[in-house]
Amino acid sequence: MKHDAQSFAGAQPYAPSRAEVEDRVRRFLPLVRRAAWHIHGSGRDGLEIEDLVQAGILALTECAQRHAGPTEDGFAAYAKIRVRGAMLDEVRRAAHDTRTARRKRAAFERALASLRGTLGREPSRAELARALDVDDAELLSIESAGVTLTSISEEYDESSTAFASDDPDPFEALCAAEDRERLLRAMIALPERLKLVLQLFFVEELNLTEIAAVLEVSVPRVHQLRAKALKDLKALMEAEGAD
Repeated sequence: MKHDAQSFAGAQPYAPSRAEVEDRVRRFLPLVRRAAWHIHGSGRDGLEIEDLVQAGILALTECAQRHAGPTEDGFAAYAKIRVRGAMLDEVRRAAHDTRTARRKRAAFERALASLRGTLGREPSRAELARALDVDDAELLSIESAGVTLTSISEEYDESSTAFASDDPDPFEALCAAEDRERLLRAMIALPERLKLVLQLFFVEELNLTEIAAVLEVSVPRVHQLRAKALKDLKALMEAEGAD
C-alpha cells in the first residue's frame, strides 16, 4: 500500500496522546538500536554509539508525534527512513571533530604492531607510552577512544540467553580480570570485529539473528565470532596474569 506525505503531516485532525507516543517509541526502540549498531559498525570512527542512539530516538519521537492515526499503517517504514537519516546527519557532524582522534588512534595501532613484532609479545603500557611519547593518562584516553567498554562488566548477567553456549562459561573469561583496566587492555587487543560482537552481546543484549543483521553475516558465523572473541579475550587476560 502506498502512503503519501500527508499521512505524516503535522496538521492532521488526529493527535496522538502522550501515552501513545511513548508506547510507539518504546516498541520501535529496537529498530533504533539496530540501525545505530549497523552504522557504528560500518567504520564510523569517532562516534559514540549512544550519540547515534540519541539522534535516532529524537527522530523516532518526532515520527510518533506526527503520525496521523492510532494504527501503525506505514509508520515502521517512515520511522526507519527518518531514524537512519538522523543518524547519518550525526555522522556528518561528528566527522569534522575526529581527525585528531583518528591520527592518534592510527599512531597507537602502528606502535602496537611495531612493538609486537620487535618484542615478540604484547607490549606493556609503559612501553607503549614511551613509543608514543605520551603519559599514562593520555595513553588510556587514546585506548578508550577506540572502543566503548563502559558497561560490559556492569551489564553482564549470567542468566541472560545472550551468554548461553556450549563453550566454557564466558563469565570465567570476564571475571578473570582483577580490575576494570585489565579488562580494558584485553578488549583493546582484540580485533575490531570481535570487540563489536562482544559489545552487541554484553551491552546491547541483541540475539544471534539481530547481530547477524547488523554484521550482515549468517547466524552460524555470529556464533563462531562470539566463541572466538570469548576464547581470545580469556587467553589475553591469562597471558597478562602470567607475566
